[in-house]
Amino acid sequence: MSEFKRAITAEDITRLQVYSDPQFTPDGDAYTYVSTAINDKNEYESHLFYKKLNGSDATPWTFGNVKNSNAQFSPDGKKVVFQSTRSGLPQLWVLNTDGGEAKQLTFFKNGAVSPAWSKDGKYIIFNASLDHDDDVESQKEQSKEERQKQNEEKKKQPLVINRLKYKSDAKGFHDNKRNQLILFDVENEKFTQLTSADTDHGYQDISPDGNFVLFTANLNDDADYELINDLFTLNLKTKDITKLTDGKGGYHSASFSPSGDKIACLGHEFAYKGATLSELYVFDIATGERTCLSEKWDMQLGDLMIGDTRLGQSTTGPVWSKEEDRLFFIATDFGATGLYQVTLNSDLEVLYKDDNHVFGFSYDPHSDSFILGISTPTNPCNFYQLRKTSELVRLTNANAKYLEEVHVEEPETLTITADDDQEIQGWLLRPYGFEEGKKYPFVLEIHGGPHAMYGQTFFHELQLLAAKGYVVLYTNPRGSHGYGQSFVDACRSDYGGGDYTDLMSAVDYVLENYSFIDENRLGVTGGSYGGFMTNWIISHTNRFKAAVTQRSISNWLSFYGVSDIGFFFTKWEHGLNLLDDPAKLWDFSPLKYAENVETPLLILHGEQDFRCPVEQGEQLFITLKHMRKQVEFVRFPGSNHELSRSGKPEMRIERLNHICRWFEEYL
Repeated sequence: MSEFKRAITAEDITRLQVYSDPQFTPDGDAYTYVSTAINDKNEYESHLFYKKLNGSDATPWTFGNVKNSNAQFSPDGKKVVFQSTRSGLPQLWVLNTDGGEAKQLTFFKNGAVSPAWSKDGKYIIFNASLDHDDDVESQKEQSKEERQKQNEEKKKQPLVINRLKYKSDAKGFHDNKRNQLILFDVENEKFTQLTSADTDHGYQDISPDGNFVLFTANLNDDADYELINDLFTLNLKTKDITKLTDGKGGYHSASFSPSGDKIACLGHEFAYKGATLSELYVFDIATGERTCLSEKWDMQLGDLMIGDTRLGQSTTGPVWSKEEDRLFFIATDFGATGLYQVTLNSDLEVLYKDDNHVFGFSYDPHSDSFILGISTPTNPCNFYQLRKTSELVRLTNANAKYLEEVHVEEPETLTITADDDQEIQGWLLRPYGFEEGKKYPFVLEIHGGPHAMYGQTFFHELQLLAAKGYVVLYTNPRGSHGYGQSFVDACRSDYGGGDYTDLMSAVDYVLENYSFIDENRLGVTGGSYGGFMTNWIISHTNRFKAAVTQRSISNWLSFYGVSDIGFFFTKWEHGLNLLDDPAKLWDFSPLKYAENVETPLLILHGEQDFRCPVEQGEQLFITLKHMRKQVEFVRFPGSNHELSRSGKPEMRIERLNHICRWFEEYL
């Protein structure tokens, strides 16, 4: 109860342990996982833990103010390879599972990531970023001082750009290096470069017989102009590369079946551009035939849940059963994610689904059981064993002390009918210390994407606003995942249309049904697409008394040329490029309607945001300020589009405090 527990604060993000990447040991008696937290130096650190299934305490396998991840067991379970930043860059290290110090395996100049063992344990395959003339046998890791000197020299040189895809929000400005596949011979301690094409290669799997490597890449001459990601096999004996897909789609999460006769993967062919639901494919290696197991489904495969406390990667499938007659995977459906299985005849079955967020899993072929990573709206994360009997047994008690101390509000699930009778799902959080008979200010939260999903997961920002005394409403308007192909496609070429009326219908619904909301104190906020929609809302209605727009889009004309995705996203979402119809793009731009804005607006933006660049916020600020509107602009140094989820901890806290400050001042 709130009277016995304190309210959540912005600084509480530093108190959370975030679990990810559960991995069964080869014998199925134990598992490893990654725990990520913010340390006393205000930096992220992540460590590997080992835990027996019999309930013993977890044993830390790594220590220090560094990031460790991607633990992979050798087939005999005697060693584990993982990546760690302990030497300065992500490099590969090997640890004996019976104890002892980890040994550094790679000393690559630009680091090494994503290791995987061959099925016989003779090789480790991984990704490394290389220049075209790099020699993998003579790689030398730079010291911290050498890297600093190189970076300082680089800053003094002009950047020469001759590619369309010359930057990304994740990496910043690109160079000529490419992700290549490297094979490490464990016995002879020898490195062999497997790929060399002028493109990035993504390792997927190695065949059970050790003869073929499965990878994704775009090897077309026009790769710089395409978003294609094909699937290939590389024959390790002959070095021959075979293309498995047809150059029309994007494929990922591929794996060989236990016998090596088949390959499963996820992907699609952009039928609805970025709003296309993923499909589950199986390739027969002998015949080359491709079968779509998900052809008759209408749900998104994988985890599309939005949250702000998910750090680290986890397996979401597809994963083969030991008899290779079934595949296991996570899917996104109606505000939740769950674990599913499908036979090779496309018979679909739900193995586990509840009002929560399954963010990862591991499968044990010995017991036919699973370890599930689960988050709920009131608990950031825990691991559970899903046994063959369908019994769910909790394995961890993460953040127990923290959750005993703070009040976390349970959301109420809503079903709202939109103007055209479309049903919209949403959730309502009551404020901390709620009292019947009182009136409370209200905040509408709008997610980004737009093709993503709010749902049954822990969300610190939403809980913080409730803790500050606001009624919080968050919904999945049309364009969101989780409700089928037609629904997720419904906002394309209609931004500010049906999606806008969905949100306004949701606000009308809660005002009509919850008398404790003060209709004269309404606030709105959102990030990315949610920032666009915040801008759109306040330029089309004055019913909100305060707004905070985050990493937003205000002008689609300039977005086309400045965003790392603008050159294709504009066409995908609006049906046209800049020169096709500039007037129509201007019609979709909130900046066009700036003179209508009467709502006090706070603009939050990261200086290094390449997805929705800071000039989008700057244009809006200058325009509104020039018209003497009530507006403020906060620019976060060293922050990209991921500020709210994985940005620098001190900047994340500053951001949350600015949001709360603005709403406190105007609501």
